[in-house]
Amino acid sequence: METEKTLVNRVAESGLITLHLEKFFPDGEVAVFDLKDYLFMELILKEKDFREALKNHDWEQYRGKILLTYCSADAIIPLWAYMLVTAYAAPHALDVFQGDEEAYYKAAFLRALAQLDGAQYEQQRVVVKGCSDKPVPPAAYVEITRKLQPYAQSIMFGEPCSTVPVFKRPRI
Repeated sequence: METEKTLVNRVAESGLITLHLEKFFPDGEVAVFDLKDYLFMELILKEKDFREALKNHDWEQYRGKILLTYCSADAIIPLWAYMLVTAYAAPHALDVFQGDEEAYYKAAFLRALAQLDGAQYEQQRVVVKGCSDKPVPPAAYVEITRKLQPYAQSIMFGEPCSTVPVFKRPRI
């Protein structure tokens, strides 16, 4: 008599919840406005020339995009310069952010994760997925751990079939 072995998906039956941080990745194409291009001798920003350049700049090219404004040169940029760029860009861009791409993604993830209700993971076993097709910053992993720890039974990192334990609530 031949017995048929049934394959059992132990991961599916484990009750683990997999959290994909890439789902919190901001929508929108990123564009850059580098103030270096407006510096005199790559050192100083002349207000009159800068205002004229901004007035003649094609702001429509940022329509529906996330505009990152920063200076890639080692120069002291007056704070009003960022304010001026924002004043011109805001009517066109989806969002305006002061900083480079890495800083933007960090801030965007933290903003998105702030909206997450950690209580929905009350007494759950959560796996924070480790691999992503998008650049998830380390700060997002820190924030999700901080956000889930008061609620989750356990927090793990990786894939459900191979996890690294991060936190486990002690049994009372």
